Amino acid sequence: MLRAVPSSGGPPERETIKTMSKLDNQRHFWDTAGAAKTFTHPIDFAWLSRLASTARIIDYGCGYGRITGLAQQQGFASVEGVDTSARLIDRARQSHPTVSFRVLLNPPTLPYSDASVDAVLLFAVLTCIPTDTGQQQLVAELTRVLRPGGLLYVSDLLLQTDQRNQARYQQHAETYGTYGVFETDDGAICRHHTADWLQNLLLDGFNIDTTRQVTVETMNANSANALQILAVKR
Repeated sequence: MLRAVPSSGGPPERETIKTMSKLDNQRHFWDTAGAAKTFTHPIDFAWLSRLASTARIIDYGCGYGRITGLAQQQGFASVEGVDTSARLIDRARQSHPTVSFRVLLNPPTLPYSDASVDAVLLFAVLTCIPTDTGQQQLVAELTRVLRPGGLLYVSDLLLQTDQRNQARYQQHAETYGTYGVFETDDGAICRHHTADWLQNLLLDGFNIDTTRQVTVETMNANSANALQILAVKR
């Protein structure tokens, strides 16, 4: 049986960040069934209008580079996509040959200096990290690399209210220790969130600038409610 999801307090300090657990870094899924998925969360580039065209932007969990490529098309000259899946990065490089992509071997650790990044895009990534600890480790690492005043643009899935989702939340809550964690039919372990959890995850290092709810299509082609957050590093 897979271990239960731990619940803990605020984001860890930098020195406590370790490699993500296998539950939080499901590399095998993303290198197999997940490599062919389609991602649809919309991005509002007006939220990034305060950035210069030379701003350094990291698309964390970029998948096949859809958002990374859109950022380049918007005129951002220094954007890089990073992901733990070599298969998805291969797909990204084929689709966007003029964009820089990197495979992360030791997530959530990023190969960038402290306060060296102007913005991070985090689209449908937290849903792929089921544990509190894994999410807190990632946010702590993004906080480290972002400069003061840097932007974190989060888009992720809320707890859904339909019967299908509520049934699977209940089915897997005891196994994983968190209501909202569930298994998909094709082998992924995902998480949906309350809006409070997503915003509170950022409170230690960020000020929330803007939020909005959007309807998205999930990677398995179901309609879902999502929350987008623009946060500014203090």
